[in-house]
Amino acid sequence: MIAELQAFLAEGQSSNILLFFGIILLSYFLEDLAIVTAGTLAAQGSIMPTTALLAVFVGIATGDFLLYCLGRYGRKVRFLRYKALTNPSFKKLRARFHHNAFLNLFIIRFIPGLRSVGFTLSGFFSIPLFVFFCAVVSATAIWTAAIFYVIYYLGSQVWLQTTQYQWVLIPVAVAVFFIVNRLINKSFTKGLS
Repeated sequence: MIAELQAFLAEGQSSNILLFFGIILLSYFLEDLAIVTAGTLAAQGSIMPTTALLAVFVGIATGDFLLYCLGRYGRKVRFLRYKALTNPSFKKLRARFHHNAFLNLFIIRFIPGLRSVGFTLSGFFSIPLFVFFCAVVSATAIWTAAIFYVIYYLGSQVWLQTTQYQWVLIPVAVAVFFIVNRLINKSFTKGLS
């Protein structure tokens, strides 16, 4: 399904509204792929850069908020609440989450593999919605804008537009971001040990 959605978007033949919502939907599955696809579409002129960037931002921010809501809902499940209250490791994790919650959530945005768990746990641990919202929006804005404009800049270059291999930009960029994410994750977890 993700491949079909990305192929539909890569065609760039749809209206801006369909592309906008398609980018949002893609960001729910793979955030980095959505950013790269949006930047490529904007560089090709299929969608306005501001519209593409807004779509990625809305998709990522609403996805993070849905994870927070999932965690809040999880508090209502008696079995999960019991496990959380009786597990000593969970108590320590809760204390760490509440200490500098903004900074913790801000950093989690940039560490692959922690986003889903971290944002769901913030809802479960009742991190204030305002703190969660501010941390996620600011970190998402920085992350999204940085990646988007790199892809947009590269895609807008004349030398790349004149080549028949322009489509290679998407998988190469996704691979580079995947490798960078893994390196960041390893260096961060090594620092915690």
